[in-house]
Amino acid sequence: MSITAERKQDLLKEFATTQGDTGSPEVQVAILSERIKNLTEHFKDHKKDNHSRRGLLKLVSQRRRLLDYLKKKDEGRYQTLIEKLGLRR
Repeated sequence: MSITAERKQDLLKEFATTQGDTGSPEVQVAILSERIKNLTEHFKDHKKDNHSRRGLLKLVSQRRRLLDYLKKKDEGRYQTLIEKLGLRR
């Protein structure tokens, strides 16, 4: 259900704003989106896993807060991020 270390490094390379950037909203949202995607696939097989579903809702909420912050700070970065990730908003 969690993402692999090499996949996380790929996301860091793709979404980092500077070298060694791990904390920018773009990187955090990309990692959260990957985890959300993996959990969504998990629920296709395990429909009654309600404990993990609560964790999924927390991840979605955290991603939403980060996206709201980014939209408030810099609209252009927000638009490019949701286009790259294919999120609807």
